[in-house]
Amino acid sequence: RSQRRHLATHATLAEKDCSSITPPYAQLLEKLALVRKLLGQRPLTLAEKILYSHIADPETSLADGLLRRGETYLQLKPERVAMQDASAQLQFMSAGMTKSAVPASIHCDHLIQAVDGAEADLKRSIVSNQEVFDFLESAARKYGIEFWKPGSGIIHQIVLENYAAPGMLMFADFFPVDSHTPNAGGLGMLAIGVGGADAVDAMTGTPWELKAPNVVGIHLTGKLSGWATPKDLILHLAGKLTVRGGTGRILEYFGPGVFNQSCTGLATVANMGAEVGATTSTFPYTPNMQKYLIATGRAPVAHAADEAAATGLLTADEGAEYDEVIEINLSDLEPSINGPFTPDLATPLSKFGSFVQEQGWKDEISAGLIGSCTNSSYEDMTSVADLAKQAKAAGLTVKVPFLCTPGSEQIRATIERDEVTNVLEDVGAVVLANACGPCIGQWKRDDKKDEENAILTSFNRNFKSRNDGNRLTMNFLASPTLVTAMAFSGKLSFNPTTDSILLPSGQPFRFSAPKGQDLPTVGFTPGNTDFYPTPTPTPEPDTEVIVKKDSQRLELLEPFSSHFGESSGNSRGLELPSLKVLMRVRGKCTTDHISAAGPWLKYKGHLTNISENLLITAVNDEGGDVNVAFDHDHEPGQIDSGTIPGVAKRFKARQQPWALVVDDNYGEGSAREHAALQPRFYGCAMILARSFARIHETNLKKQGVLPLWFSDKADYTRIGAGDVVETVGLADLFNGVPSTVIKLKVIKRNGDVFEIPAKHTMSSDQLKWLRAGSALNHIRSRMV
Repeated sequence: RSQRRHLATHATLAEKDCSSITPPYAQLLEKLALVRKLLGQRPLTLAEKILYSHIADPETSLADGLLRRGETYLQLKPERVAMQDASAQLQFMSAGMTKSAVPASIHCDHLIQAVDGAEADLKRSIVSNQEVFDFLESAARKYGIEFWKPGSGIIHQIVLENYAAPGMLMFADFFPVDSHTPNAGGLGMLAIGVGGADAVDAMTGTPWELKAPNVVGIHLTGKLSGWATPKDLILHLAGKLTVRGGTGRILEYFGPGVFNQSCTGLATVANMGAEVGATTSTFPYTPNMQKYLIATGRAPVAHAADEAAATGLLTADEGAEYDEVIEINLSDLEPSINGPFTPDLATPLSKFGSFVQEQGWKDEISAGLIGSCTNSSYEDMTSVADLAKQAKAAGLTVKVPFLCTPGSEQIRATIERDEVTNVLEDVGAVVLANACGPCIGQWKRDDKKDEENAILTSFNRNFKSRNDGNRLTMNFLASPTLVTAMAFSGKLSFNPTTDSILLPSGQPFRFSAPKGQDLPTVGFTPGNTDFYPTPTPTPEPDTEVIVKKDSQRLELLEPFSSHFGESSGNSRGLELPSLKVLMRVRGKCTTDHISAAGPWLKYKGHLTNISENLLITAVNDEGGDVNVAFDHDHEPGQIDSGTIPGVAKRFKARQQPWALVVDDNYGEGSAREHAALQPRFYGCAMILARSFARIHETNLKKQGVLPLWFSDKADYTRIGAGDVVETVGLADLFNGVPSTVIKLKVIKRNGDVFEIPAKHTMSSDQLKWLRAGSALNHIRSRMV
């Protein structure tokens, strides 16, 4: 059994100072009234109400009275920013500000590796990452940012427990792994995952630009029963929409089925909206949201939200139009298992055993993992404990390693107090630190190396190599209760709704459907408050933020140079310089492929070092090899191929700007900003794609990389490594020539020349970023 952190007493959670976390509802209503007037009083969806009430200057943005979803760019002002680790802080430091323009927080959840259990893993992490944690703490102190210490929990769970509020608009910057900011949508708000440069927009008071998303209405009727959980709702929906189905869209749930869900259950659904590419997800304000706010010490927010809801602000207008409506009857929903290797391969539990047999997989699981930001609520943990009690009474223990990750110190302490932890450990579970852990690859797994195996997790993402670094590990996503039941069986085909486990006595044992508890009867306990920040701290400008010159973990960011102007060496004026194609990337290329996580996370504050992992798991379409690029202009003594980062470094050394040709939905998955920073660092100026994932496309724009879309996807195969590509028409776009079409002149290695049309999504402000070399360069120039 793992060592536990026993507190002398379990204090009751006190009511928080909610002055900085209560949305300014009166101001939002006033602005929304102005927007309604400008738009002709048409009915609005809830998502539109929240977005439009945060437009910086409606009279300028909507002067013509037109707002077209999917076309109009909005200039937005969020109420709060949450940041993970070093990316945004390093960029904010170079902006020249003395404090953040909005309330902000920093969270340390990505550097704690799962090895032995919570106590030992946390102590080891603090020692091995002390330099980074000291940097983050000092940066927070200097700029007046709330600092959540390592061990406090996962950013998304902490935001839900402490900062989220109905009707709020907030951003969170996630360098390393997550675009799961929308988790906070479980409290009826819009929480949007962004890159560090976007977070800097908010922190410098610069309006943040977003193309008005389309809105998909998901009408829920009925009620979940038996083994079906909110996790199964989003797993089912992922199967319907696919990983691209939510791109450029907000998922807005409505109908009586919403009101049958707990607040944390809705958060699970919102969290995994990221897996279909959705901008974010939201729900109308419900009584269960009110109860959750009160239970987590935010009664003043609940009372203010009650008043705002009475005005109609926190629900869609009657007659509001959605771009698409999806009907789901929760009463008909059965558990789902999604995977492997993609979160949208959904199989109903009743058919999964046959699926396993058809694929020829071994009928066994090698580990079960529950928790993470997606499913570590009190309701999840008590539901799992109910199954563990049933199993213990029958004399069962788990047959495979069974790891549990609490989402926060508050959850950890509360389930310890309420004996949930005891129950889980008694059947063989190992409780890990309050951190992301195996979900993002921070798992020191010693078995199954380079061996095909199946794990079952309640996590949100399951791309190859993501959890344990083994590309042969198949991660199947399921509810925490289903993962738990299967850990006792050990079989991949086990269906707890119909199958039994044979006991040593020879008698069959079958689980009853699990029952959990939404909120603790005697309230939450905060646990170790040493992990918590001082609320609304005052900036201490004399604080020294130390980055050692010889550090291998931290590196101050140097501004990227512009592709244009006299000092650029570009003789083509306002066209990009002639670009050499580095490679043509085949198939699925997530941000995990572009910038791997796991052991690389320790370099997330050091751009030079982490760039060594650029595209190392990507497939080169010309040959089919992984991590191979061709250098047809190599220097004497060099070979004509190498690793992808190796060839990219050669291009940089030759001062040869380059381009990538990529496939559909390039950059899906995490809002990992280094997936844009790293190619830019090595000299990438343009990426030409069949299609992009939303967050990654924006991140590229922020870093001064031009993202273009093939007008004809068949042109993808016409461009290869070593070809030269030149933009034609970009200068006209910069100069505001109406209806400009960008074309690309392609000069093949054999001398053939042809032109192809391309599409772009660049707004007027985004063109300023490109011309300046990055969004941060543009912001800095305006502040001088």
